[in-house]
Amino acid sequence: MTKPTVTPMMEQYLGIKEANPGALLFYRMGDFYEMFFEDAVDAAAALDIALTKRGKHLDQDIPMCGVPVHAAEGYLLTLIRKGFRVAIAEQMEDPAEAKKRGSKSVVKRDVVRLVTPGTLTEESLLEARRHNFLAAWADVRDSGALAWVDISTGEFRVMACPLTRLGPELARLAPREVLASDAKADDCAEIVSDMRAALTPIARASFDSQSAEKRLCALYSISSLDAFGTFSRAEIAAMGAIVDYLDITQKGKLPLLRPPIHEESGASVQIDAATRRNLELTQALSGGREGSLLSAIDRTVTAGGARLLERRISAPSRNLPQIHMRHDCVRFMLEQGRLSEDLRASLKRCPDMDRALSRLALDRGGPRDMAAIRNGLAQAGQIADQLANIDAPELLKSAAQALTGHDALTALLDAALIAEPPLLARDGGFIASGYDEELDQTRQLRDEGRGVIARMQAEYIEATGISSLKIKHNNVLGYFIETTATHAEKMLAAPLSERFIHRQTTANQVRFTTVELSEIETRILNAGNHALEIEKRLYFTLKAAILDQSGPINEAARALAEIDLSTGFADLARGENWNEPKVDDSHAFEITGGRHPVVEAALKKTGTPFIANDCDLTTGATPAIWLLTGPNMAGKSTFLRQNALIALLAQAGSFVPASAAHIGLVSQLFSRVGAADDLARGRSTFMVEMVETAAILNQADERALVILDEIGRGTATYDGLSIAWAVMEHLHAANRCRALFATHYHEMTALSAKLEGVENATVSVKEWEGDVIFLHEVRKGAADRSYGVQVARLAGLPASVVDRARIVLDSLEKGEREGGGKKQAMIDDLPLFSVSNTPQSAPKAPQSSALEDRLGALIPDEMTPKEALEALYELRALIEKPSSS
Repeated sequence: MTKPTVTPMMEQYLGIKEANPGALLFYRMGDFYEMFFEDAVDAAAALDIALTKRGKHLDQDIPMCGVPVHAAEGYLLTLIRKGFRVAIAEQMEDPAEAKKRGSKSVVKRDVVRLVTPGTLTEESLLEARRHNFLAAWADVRDSGALAWVDISTGEFRVMACPLTRLGPELARLAPREVLASDAKADDCAEIVSDMRAALTPIARASFDSQSAEKRLCALYSISSLDAFGTFSRAEIAAMGAIVDYLDITQKGKLPLLRPPIHEESGASVQIDAATRRNLELTQALSGGREGSLLSAIDRTVTAGGARLLERRISAPSRNLPQIHMRHDCVRFMLEQGRLSEDLRASLKRCPDMDRALSRLALDRGGPRDMAAIRNGLAQAGQIADQLANIDAPELLKSAAQALTGHDALTALLDAALIAEPPLLARDGGFIASGYDEELDQTRQLRDEGRGVIARMQAEYIEATGISSLKIKHNNVLGYFIETTATHAEKMLAAPLSERFIHRQTTANQVRFTTVELSEIETRILNAGNHALEIEKRLYFTLKAAILDQSGPINEAARALAEIDLSTGFADLARGENWNEPKVDDSHAFEITGGRHPVVEAALKKTGTPFIANDCDLTTGATPAIWLLTGPNMAGKSTFLRQNALIALLAQAGSFVPASAAHIGLVSQLFSRVGAADDLARGRSTFMVEMVETAAILNQADERALVILDEIGRGTATYDGLSIAWAVMEHLHAANRCRALFATHYHEMTALSAKLEGVENATVSVKEWEGDVIFLHEVRKGAADRSYGVQVARLAGLPASVVDRARIVLDSLEKGEREGGGKKQAMIDDLPLFSVSNTPQSAPKAPQSSALEDRLGALIPDEMTPKEALEALYELRALIEKPSSS
């Protein structure tokens, strides 16, 4: 059989596609990226673009779709968000070069980059105020490690991380993509999926620790990693895998990565994924940023400051000196209000230098990124001057020092670049006049050439007497003289024919040239191309100068973020009346006038005040637990969450929403508040609740802060009560931690008399004419009832249902009081509740009074002021003289 014929272009496409399995192939053809076969079908559906066809392969039509090169970034973002990886194959030569090899020769193409969720750098593909982490998990001889990097900023970190800690750490980092050895990918697939990240299995060779060490040493041009600290084999393997993957996806153009920082697992408060979700730290339960703690407290004015804030909220510190230094900075900025405002004004003009630097290092930047570095360093110098000669806290002093020493680079960029340079270097026009003499002379020739052409056109008009004669230009003919066919006869005849040389005749026009026009064309074109080449050469010189100072630039960017966060926290404290917490090494937990920052911000929009409450777990006994009772909707969950958030904010370096706060260092934060079915794993709400509770009881240490809400409500009453009771006893006896335990089981309030350190607290309510009024005040003591029927009425249940519920509740409570078997007897004696549409079974409507009849007949919208006043007198008379009915 003969081998099926394949066109040279399709043969090239199939070869490139085979070398990049698992990725959509963007195949550059002129001004479009084209996709074929299954890639085209998948991309057309994902991007909602037309699916066409081009030729045949194996006697089948070839599906095809494409996107314009100039708009490719938007399409890339859509594909990445939908879980695709994209290989970009560019034309590696000019089509004219390919034609020299023969008419059927194909332009050389090759993949220049593999775009994945964790390797984005383009400004349009990234969220400016969030990190975009790529993580790698390694396991070497049962020792696990997690490394992560943001190639858009150069942030590179690593820590020991067994598989049991992988979920909480990924929840903290929220990476977009996680690498794992193909032999270990199944072990962590479910964990990565829960974090909504993309799992990318790669070859085991990428995780070989010996090769990884050589790879890292080569990256940083060092002989040993000892200069960066001591790393385990698993940590080296994880870091090496990231570098290898970046080398593959970036096709050898590695980003600027800062030296790796080793994180200790005990350096920050441990918060598991369920707690982060329940407390809505960086993302609301609805899925967006709005409604989260991060959204409510973000007063930063730079992208770097916003990213630092998210890191601090995601990983509050357990280092007391560090916490105190951060509080010192906030206090200083709060006291120096004028200075703080001036600094924030300067910070607002600071571009994102981290990401501009990364794009330049990867050859994806341009003159605009250079201008961002220039402007950022200039603002850094001004901010350093503002902080000079001021007795600032040590952390701010060191930050101010990092902002100095950039004068030479700033002066170079200021002299070389225009104020507002273009995005891309290939367009030229970004080098300032006066910076390079050769460039200025070449530009002068290029620009004056245009005037020469205009003068030549005027001369030719005078010589020929043809006023409509024009000198034009296109990419095929270059410069040419154009006139109408009628006037052309004059130019084709002597003596003009000796000077004007015929070049082309079209339907309505005839085109000529002259010797002098050809000569000036050569000079003009050479000058234009030469000017562009000079600018490109200067661009690479400037880029090298910037990259040579990448370390100090990164340090300056980090210092600006630190100052931004300190001034942002101060602005928050000033505007929202937040106060400095006392954080020490004790087991104290005393909050005076605490408030929930997110709920308070939401209420402020409606003008409703937030009711502040105290919480004191400093009883002198260890552990200290509050057992919180009260009806639904009274604010128990808000109270639980606000105290957890106050502790978190204090250790993140912020002031807190309270009149005063004394917090003994918290090591772990656990929250089990609310639950939902996990249908994908076949878990009921109760099972989810029990899994989360088990995680708390198995992990919480003496310095943990635990908040639990309604344990055991997903099962039968006695089962639920027994589970809640046992959980409470375990927290007290085994975990010995500080805890807030909300429950509807009033029987549990008896534990306060049996367990030292356990106190009862309740959310106050007031009952008025059958309704319940929520006071949102937490006080010591226990609730006497649940008020469930009243809450049901407020929720809008039909009156008949509410009335029936009262009858059943009264009967059950009577049986409970009388004891023995009478409770069941009371249930058996209850008449069945039925609803009928027949007139016979329908309840009789109560007779109304004259007052009610008159009031019901009034239509206020149709009454004049006089009629309303008369009606008011009439109603008053009816009150004074009640109807006989």
